[in-house]
Amino acid sequence: MPDFAPFDPATLPVPAGPTGLGAHTLSLRSALRPGRPRFEEGDGHEPGPGPATPSSAHSLAPLAYREREWGDGTYPPLYCPETARVDEALGAEVDRRLVAWAERVGIHAGRMEEFAATGFGRLAMLAHADTDDPDLLLIAAQLNAAWWAADDYYADETDLGATPTELPPRLALVMSAMDPPPDAGGYTAQLEEHIRNDPVLVSLRSATSHAARHSTPAQVMRICNITSQMYVSWAAYAAWRYLETPPPVWRYLAARQHDSFYTSMTLIDIVGGYALPPDLFAERRFHTALMQAGTASVLVNDLHSVAREAADELPDSNVILLMAAEDGCSTREATERAVHLHNHFVRGFEQSQRALSALPSPELKRFLRGAQAWMAGGLEWHGSTSRYQS
Repeated sequence: MPDFAPFDPATLPVPAGPTGLGAHTLSLRSALRPGRPRFEEGDGHEPGPGPATPSSAHSLAPLAYREREWGDGTYPPLYCPETARVDEALGAEVDRRLVAWAERVGIHAGRMEEFAATGFGRLAMLAHADTDDPDLLLIAAQLNAAWWAADDYYADETDLGATPTELPPRLALVMSAMDPPPDAGGYTAQLEEHIRNDPVLVSLRSATSHAARHSTPAQVMRICNITSQMYVSWAAYAAWRYLETPPPVWRYLAARQHDSFYTSMTLIDIVGGYALPPDLFAERRFHTALMQAGTASVLVNDLHSVAREAADELPDSNVILLMAAEDGCSTREATERAVHLHNHFVRGFEQSQRALSALPSPELKRFLRGAQAWMAGGLEWHGSTSRYQS
């Protein structure tokens, strides 16, 4: 981990005016809304009974860290924050809404029982602990479910039709579904027909629509742009898979750090009902911190999915499998190395969060605490979801 330069809060941009929930509703968002596209019918939005809780009511204090057991308890522990909130009734409500939405958009047709058992609504409840509004939590559940559906049907699961050679052109259409290009006459009609006939594309468009109901235009474009960034790495995985040439670990990590739960974590302020100013979101130290958290969380995914991925007829890249092959060691030894790498990233985030706490921005502190909650909730969910249980 590179050393951090001495931190000077004055080097970070500080918004000229207030940025809390009340101020953000008075911003250009209101002026721009008439020019925004219509929301998708049936995108899952169910208005709540009243306004969201003001951001000042939420704790900005960092969560405590500890070493946590995982798996069967025989591996070294994972250094991770404490889980911020477990509310099974709330998770069940989000899952109820998510399954109803999935049935409308058509993802996982014929596999709905398996999808429902996965519990993406429970993941949203665990990972986004600073809101108890099921409509806001549904945004995270929908987008994660749609991203995972693209992963299953386009990238990973050969029995669901995933093929390496078809992945790049499929991903190119994802962005046209989420971020519609300008009208091109009859060609656009053909594009729209294709999108309507692909449940993965329908789910991504619908989930983006629901997110847009609660977001600034900058936040919506953040979702689209970072999804596109993630898919660049997916194209690399497809080439390695097709050519049957596993990458060295360093190259895999270079791709994986841009295809991590960083993507999911970019929803933290949207689901929380506030907006981190774009200049702060893009600031290098914050960006590094969020990527540290996202990479740590995706290594948890590699730890839990190694058996599932090794069993596929075209195994996908996984850091444990790659370490074992590259170093000629056992899967257990490679797993222990991956745990050490995870803990390295979490401690790096802890250091970054401490440095960034000098900046007098409640939104920034709340977002960083939200990243802690995501790491903890993601670990909790991976250890219990049916998706990764053998």
